[in-house]
Amino acid sequence: MIESAQGEARPPSGAERRKWWALGGLALSLLVVGLDLTVLNVALPTLSTSLKASTSQLQWFANSYNLAMAIALLPGGLLGDRFGRKRMLVIALTAFGVASGFCAFASSAGELIVWRAVLGVGAAMLIPLSMSVLTVIFTPEERPRAMGIWATANMLGIPLGPILGGWLLDHYWWGSVFLINLPVVVIALAAVVWLVPESRAERKPRIDLPGLAASAVGLAAITYGLIKAGDTGWASAQALVPLLGGLVVLAGFVQLQRSPRQTLIDLELFRARGFTWGTILSTIVSFALFGLMFTLPQFYQAVEGADALGTGLRLLPLIAGLMAGVRIGQPFLKKVGSGPLIGAGFILLAVALMIGTSTGVHDGYGFVAFWLTLGGVGVGLAMPITMNAALDELSAERAGVGSALLMTIRQIGGTCAVAILGTVLNSQYRSHLAPAASHLPAPVAAAATRSAGGGVAVAAQLHSPSLLESVRSALVHATSMTMWVSAGFAVVGVLAATQLPRKARLPQQRAEAAESTGDLLNAAD
Repeated sequence: MIESAQGEARPPSGAERRKWWALGGLALSLLVVGLDLTVLNVALPTLSTSLKASTSQLQWFANSYNLAMAIALLPGGLLGDRFGRKRMLVIALTAFGVASGFCAFASSAGELIVWRAVLGVGAAMLIPLSMSVLTVIFTPEERPRAMGIWATANMLGIPLGPILGGWLLDHYWWGSVFLINLPVVVIALAAVVWLVPESRAERKPRIDLPGLAASAVGLAAITYGLIKAGDTGWASAQALVPLLGGLVVLAGFVQLQRSPRQTLIDLELFRARGFTWGTILSTIVSFALFGLMFTLPQFYQAVEGADALGTGLRLLPLIAGLMAGVRIGQPFLKKVGSGPLIGAGFILLAVALMIGTSTGVHDGYGFVAFWLTLGGVGVGLAMPITMNAALDELSAERAGVGSALLMTIRQIGGTCAVAILGTVLNSQYRSHLAPAASHLPAPVAAAATRSAGGGVAVAAQLHSPSLLESVRSALVHATSMTMWVSAGFAVVGVLAATQLPRKARLPQQRAEAAESTGDLLNAAD
């Protein structure tokens, strides 16, 4: 029920019901994006034999998706502002569905890499466009709840990927992990077509070709450099050259955007404290969260002997905690404001990560599930509210470009997190295992120290329980150090949360804009 101006409860109107159903459709589209981030990991061993894929090609099945996302996020927001967000959502969903079908029936590794890149372009458009629609159709009072649903849908697909993918591979052929996208895409398309009102900037932004080219080259180079840094180390030429080159290109891109003729990003947004700190904080949440998502699957598989399906199931407490955190935070937002709630979320996340550092080789799953749930509650408190703090500074005029800028920074932050945490994990694992591997033949020692999975395989081949115990001990030590780094970022988040206003602001002009959108939905009825 909704309160009227006189404080009397009234049933929700058709327009109000329509926008929440529309959010459900958008949430479904985000669910398949999350699924596609992780579902392929389960199928890699099968793909290596079915498509005769090399190790490098297996890596590019994931990297092509990530690179395409980095390149297409900013253009996706601009195209929505210019040509209509609903129209571009329909195009993005269609591209995602078509690419899913071609991925499922790819006959070679090269073909799959190409269509995975197309999937990444579709995902890159879906994320900022769906977020910009929240700015247009929901009032500032409703937006935190809507953002909580949006963020939960965005996260839910990550652990569901291995669970669903593992079940499908047990019963069907590998292409089924892509075909599961199709019915969801059809439902999401129907919801967007029938329920989402069209919206665009009143003054159409021009297509900023120099900005598009510079952002694409710079973001692709930095993303590629970060990917290689995780594989070959930060000092390697393969990582340093694209990283430095990308930074130079992006510096030139920022200078281009200072011209009033360039429209790809609005630098004035960073003058708004809510957008700047909301973006920074949401990126820190992503970084700290990767401390859990990056290390735990390796811990479950190498230490607890879980398969991909079991790993996905063991990550569910994180999602349960996240959903609980979203529900806990919403009633208090108006009373205490965004800053204290975000700070509380970061405190819970930091505490959970610090508890996690004490996890030992022989600790039961119950202990891990406890602090993992606690970390999920912290993420659920912090993530939607930080993103909403940034969204509150966006007018309907620049919702697409602003949402794309926020998500681009988060995407680069997440890729950077994988590279940094991967470096910490690998270096600590190798140094801790080195004494136990020193007596092994050089090729065998290299295989054991390359990764924890390799170490477990070597120990099994040699029938060496002592080596297996050393591998598990080394991974637990490395996981602990990685979580300390993530906890450090969570502590930084606690301090940064003090920069946000204590009371949530509900700007009148944005409330009026949302009211006008309600009128549009009523007219559509």
